[in-house]
Amino acid sequence: MSKIAPISGFPEYSPAQRIVEQRFLDVIRETFELHGFASIETRSIEPVERLASQGEDADKEIYGVQRLADGASDAKWGLHFDLTVPFARYVLENAGTLEFPFRRYQIQKSWRGERPQEGRYREFTQADIDVVDVGALAPHFEAEMPLVIADVFAKFPIGEFVIRVNNRKLANGFYAGLGIKDLQGTLRAVDKLDKIGAEAVRALLLERGLTAEQADGCLRLAQISSVDTSFVEQVRTLGVSNPMLDEGLESLAQVVEFAAANAPGKVVADLKIARGLDYYTGTVYEVQLVGREDWGTVSAGGRYDALASDGRTTYPGVGISIGVTRILGLLFGAGELSASRSTPAAVLVAVNDEAGRANSTAIATALRARGIPCEVAPKADKFGKQIRYADRRGIPYVWFPRDDGDQVKDIRSGDQVAADPATWSPPPADLRPAVLAAGVGGVD
Repeated sequence: MSKIAPISGFPEYSPAQRIVEQRFLDVIRETFELHGFASIETRSIEPVERLASQGEDADKEIYGVQRLADGASDAKWGLHFDLTVPFARYVLENAGTLEFPFRRYQIQKSWRGERPQEGRYREFTQADIDVVDVGALAPHFEAEMPLVIADVFAKFPIGEFVIRVNNRKLANGFYAGLGIKDLQGTLRAVDKLDKIGAEAVRALLLERGLTAEQADGCLRLAQISSVDTSFVEQVRTLGVSNPMLDEGLESLAQVVEFAAANAPGKVVADLKIARGLDYYTGTVYEVQLVGREDWGTVSAGGRYDALASDGRTTYPGVGISIGVTRILGLLFGAGELSASRSTPAAVLVAVNDEAGRANSTAIATALRARGIPCEVAPKADKFGKQIRYADRRGIPYVWFPRDDGDQVKDIRSGDQVAADPATWSPPPADLRPAVLAAGVGGVD
C-alpha cells in the first residue's frame, strides 16, 4: 500500500471542530432566513471561459475538471472559485421562474488554486447572500447588505468586527478625474495596499504608467476613512471633480447613513477598499475582526451590474460572502474556538449486560423521541468503564437501567437521581454541545 500523505489546502475537521462549524452554519442559515433570503444550490462546475473572464488572475485560480478517459489536455469545465459567478448564470437560466427582486442565500464549497497558508485554502465553504432585480436595482439593497452581515457576526463568538465599505464609482470617478485611463489596473494596485504597503503600491502605479502626481492622489484618496459621512468633504478637499465620483459619493453616503441608524458602530467608510474582481461596479464590502486586522478579510462582496446579462436583459445585483472556512481555520489555529464535547450525545445509556441491551435501546429511543441526543454504551463493561467512556467523549450524563427504577448520574458533579425516560430532561445548557470561545465562554 502506498503511503498516505495529506494534501495541503483541503481542511478536514475533527468531530469537535465539525460541531463548531455546524453551529456557525446554523447561525448563518437562520439569520439569512430571518432577513427573507431563500436557499438555492448550484452545480460545482462552470465553463472555464466564463470563470476566467472575471478578473486579471482568475484563470490562475481555476481547477480544471475533465474525465481521465477524455484524454484532453485542456479542461472545458472548472470548479467555481466563488458562488457569485454560478449564481449569475443560475439567474439567467431560471429568470422565467424567479420572482424579482430575487433574494437568495447559498452555502457551498468553492475551490481556488492558490498557495495554501493560514486562513487560505484550496477547498473552502462560503456562505453568500445576493439580491438581483431586472433592469435596475434599488440602491437601498446596497445599504441592506451590511445589516445582514452585522446581524450574523454579532451572533458569532468572535469578538468585535468592522464592516469596511467603499464604492467603485467613487474610486473610478476619482481616478478618471485625475486623468487616469487604466481604471481597473489602478483599482487592482490599490487593492494590494494592506498587503504590500503604500510605497509598494505607489511603485506599482508608476509601473502602470501613472504620473507621480496621479499616484500620490490615489494614495491620498485611499487614506480617507470615517464612521460617518464626513468622508464626502474629505474627498472634496482633494480638488477632483467627475460625475461618476459624485454618484459614488452619494451612494456611499446613503450606505453609511443607513448603517449608522440600524447597526451603529459596525460600518466604516474606508476608501482604500477596492476588491480585485472586475465584475464589481458599485458598493464594495470587506469585514475584518477588530484586533485581528492582520488576518485580513473574512467576509466581502459588492454591487455588480453586468455579471448576469443575456445581451437583451440585465439582472443587476449586490451580494456579500462569508468565508466560513477562513474564519474557522484562523480561530482554530489560534486556539480560540472549541466545543464542550466531541459528540452531540448528552446521555450515555449504560448496558447492564448484553441480554439487557434491548432495554437500554428502548430507553434511548424514548429519550430521542423527546429530542434528547443519546447513545447506548458500546459494551456491557463494568459501570466504572462505561462512565469513563462517557467522560472521554464529554457526555455529561450516564443513565443506569434498574429493576427498582432507573437513575441518571451527572458525572461532573457526581449527583445521581431517579429518572423516567418519559419525563426526565437535562438542563438546556447540556442538551447540545456548546461552542467555547477563549475569553468569551460558552456560546449556545
